[in-house]
Amino acid sequence: MPSVSGRLFLSSLGRLRLVAFLEGVSLLVLLGIAMPLKYLAGQPTAVRYVGMAHGLLFVAYVLLLIVVAIERRWSFGKTALALVASVVPFGTFWAERRLFH
Repeated sequence: MPSVSGRLFLSSLGRLRLVAFLEGVSLLVLLGIAMPLKYLAGQPTAVRYVGMAHGLLFVAYVLLLIVVAIERRWSFGKTALALVASVVPFGTFWAERRLFH
């Protein structure tokens, strides 16, 4: 029997939920840690690496969102709401709980 994390990868919705969580964490790290390090401590390195990771996760989120929306025949409104959630801090956590179950 697959573990909980292994079961997430069995469906495109599970992959979306996982990427939504990771994308949300990366946005919080970018805004809460990397950006203050850059602007308050003069250390831009964190923004470079965390920003790149966040960008990749954002692209993966959008692509998976499109796949899941097509597979599950989500309405335009639900899909747009999930997309907007990706640019709001804590938004993907809300979407994972409210939209992706």
